[in-house]
Amino acid sequence: MNLKQDKVMDLTTAINTYVKDRCHLSLGGFTINRNPMAAVYEIIRQRVKNIHLYAHSNGQGVDELIGGGCVSHLEIAYGGSGKFASTCIRFRKAVEENLLQVEDYTNYQMTLRFLAGAMGVPFLPCRSSMGTDIVNKWGFSQEMRKTSKKLPDDKLTIMDNPFSGWLDTEKVVLVPAIQPDVTIVHVQKADKRGNCRIQGLTFADAEQAKAAKHLIVTCEELYDNDELKTDSDQNQIPFIHVDAVVHVPHGAYPTACYHHYDYDPNYLKAYAKKAKDDTLHGEYLKEMIHGCQTQQDLIAKTGPEQMAAIAADPQTGYARNLDRK
Repeated sequence: MNLKQDKVMDLTTAINTYVKDRCHLSLGGFTINRNPMAAVYEIIRQRVKNIHLYAHSNGQGVDELIGGGCVSHLEIAYGGSGKFASTCIRFRKAVEENLLQVEDYTNYQMTLRFLAGAMGVPFLPCRSSMGTDIVNKWGFSQEMRKTSKKLPDDKLTIMDNPFSGWLDTEKVVLVPAIQPDVTIVHVQKADKRGNCRIQGLTFADAEQAKAAKHLIVTCEELYDNDELKTDSDQNQIPFIHVDAVVHVPHGAYPTACYHHYDYDPNYLKAYAKKAKDDTLHGEYLKEMIHGCQTQQDLIAKTGPEQMAAIAADPQTGYARNLDRK
């Protein structure tokens, strides 16, 4: 529990302080929505290695971290960037080349795992995945589990219903809690203490945030500490969970941030093309990530015309007349 009244810091310091080699890291967002991309790019620039990564159903953030050589293990429900990559490209390539160990769960199970971590309980029950290979296929060996104090002994466990068939259920699946070393989420609004307000769909971000030992929040808008006390029922993450608040306008770009900007189809199409080729992807890393010191450098490369095209309409929260092809 962090009770500091001012947790504002720059992104370089936040990543350097909390994201270390071999750490267990959880990324917020969903496919191409509200990924903490500025933080992802900073992690790549700092050349953090061997991250054990957790995500609910992520896309661009997960793929770029893997492509940047930062991730050795991944626990996830789905990795894809919508129409631009139904399966994340560098993610798939890393699996095919045995560079990445992956363990998969259902969407519901990943949410429950983060919720269990936030609650401080070792597991939660569900019926999800019964009768599927998610139960039978494990990505991490028993030997690996025995050598890591941060992993449970089993991927999941099936047990008899202790209430003798209550609700017509004979067996349930128990999924283990996740308590990462650090979670990173991007939100629309935060104050200096760390109270956070997410507009639109929250996905599993609140559960991921509350499950973590440390939490980095990047935000579009930064307020003094009294601003978010108004309509405080709309705040999903209270300040006690937050360790660092980083003001990064366009911090989710090129993914979308509801009521601020849409995803950038031009960027995502260009990335998908380059990600399929090792040489082109290496050039992408050099130019677009290591060649930019900050997120604002990346925005400058994109240019004002395209940024205006993806700007959100204040009524709908999405870009109007955006060519999404």
